[in-house]
Amino acid sequence: MTVYKWNCLRSRFRGRAAVLLSIAFVLMWLLPAAGIGDQDVEKPVSSTVSDRPKVVVITVEGAINPVTSEYIETSLKEAAVEDIDLLVLKLDTPGGLMSSMRTIVKAIMASPVPVAVYVYPPGARAASAGVFITLSAHVAAMAPGTNIGAAHPVNIGGGGFFGKKKEKKEEKKDEDNSKDGDETDKDNEKNGGSGDKISSDENIMARKVINDTVAFVKSIAEKNGRNAEWAERAVRESISSTEREALQEGVIDLIAENLGELLEKIEGRAVQIRGKETILALAGASIEERPMDLRRRILATITDPNVAYLLLMLGIYGIFFEIANPGVILPGALGAIALILAFFAFQVLPVNYAGIMLIALALVLFILEVKVVSYGMLSIGGIVSTFLGSIMLIRSMEPYYRISRTLIFGVTGLTALVFVVGLGLAVKVQRRKPVTGVEGLMGTVGETTTEVAPEGKVRVHGEIWNAVSDTPLPAGKRIRVVDVDGMMLQVEALPQLENNGSIKH
Repeated sequence: MTVYKWNCLRSRFRGRAAVLLSIAFVLMWLLPAAGIGDQDVEKPVSSTVSDRPKVVVITVEGAINPVTSEYIETSLKEAAVEDIDLLVLKLDTPGGLMSSMRTIVKAIMASPVPVAVYVYPPGARAASAGVFITLSAHVAAMAPGTNIGAAHPVNIGGGGFFGKKKEKKEEKKDEDNSKDGDETDKDNEKNGGSGDKISSDENIMARKVINDTVAFVKSIAEKNGRNAEWAERAVRESISSTEREALQEGVIDLIAENLGELLEKIEGRAVQIRGKETILALAGASIEERPMDLRRRILATITDPNVAYLLLMLGIYGIFFEIANPGVILPGALGAIALILAFFAFQVLPVNYAGIMLIALALVLFILEVKVVSYGMLSIGGIVSTFLGSIMLIRSMEPYYRISRTLIFGVTGLTALVFVVGLGLAVKVQRRKPVTGVEGLMGTVGETTTEVAPEGKVRVHGEIWNAVSDTPLPAGKRIRVVDVDGMMLQVEALPQLENNGSIKH
């Protein structure tokens, strides 16, 4: 094996090894967030022992998702191991995933450590999933200028299970059911009955979800001695209350300006911990803030729909450029990492798989554009597929689960610009006169280096060629190539201009 071949194989091996190691590193980094691996919490070693009560404060801002769920669960486990006197959860959320919310609620209700949920700072809210988390706490508090409510379940695939208009329509339908039952049956027969059956099935499923959610929130409220009727209305009617209204209606326990005032007001309060009464003794407590660590902050960031969408598109671009230019390595490695991060984020987002398929189709069309001469038709199809897939990728009524339309138009426009410019350059290159090979020699001007009668030598493109001519040509004569036969050029004399402008042969 030659040295050249060995170097090529070694470079190829190194490139592939770099890609595999990069992907393995990302997977190992993401495994704990996906719930894989040892989740046990070990008690940290402390050099000092203090009899002062200890309060740990954690903060959750933004949508409730598996990352925030893991953060709260881990904090509760650490608090239990360290024998913390109180864990305060500062909450500001528009809502989130029902599954993550249930995990948090179960963890709080099973915690041996008292938990206070504090809707803070002023202007914050505990909406949707935040209502359940607040009601499940041993102490529920709100800061002035905050609100709580609007816990109506939403179909994460887009659209509510029940909207106001739909509820009125169903009520009217129930009232008039006895009057126009026969007409409805006729319409069902005429339409095959499929539309009404689908609508009925959707309504039944929606009612099941709502009734289950109502039962869940009522059980939480009743267990902690809070207003179960308000909790039911928050689910069924999406009502919302200010901090003062919530206090008056028995939804929360108190209003506090800040954390210090919260601890003062709950001093000596009796709470139920696993069925046993516990008195909160927090006078002179030390307060420790435990913000979300860097890994979770990064994971929480990439689960933002806009960030996940950008990662998906960057991954697709990286894979495309690697396929279009094999051996570059870096775009492919970065693209693979971006795709893994994007797919991790899609686990917790309301993803429409038709959107993913359309974007994947766009990638295929772009790759085919490189391999097949379609004069831009495949690129146009890829751009349209990218736009439609981006629009359809995530569907939700909740604003925190939507992709910014500005971002979609920007990415689609950039994609179109890149491929339109690339297509224009490709067409320009195709129309350019060839400069290499047989086609590149045709019409080329050169000079005879020896007499050509009928064979001789000529200089073309700085190279010496064998040439043949129908007419004898002296050395130093300017010639033009008219044909190529293997390694032999057919040439002719190039007309020369005299000083008076006439052609000299």
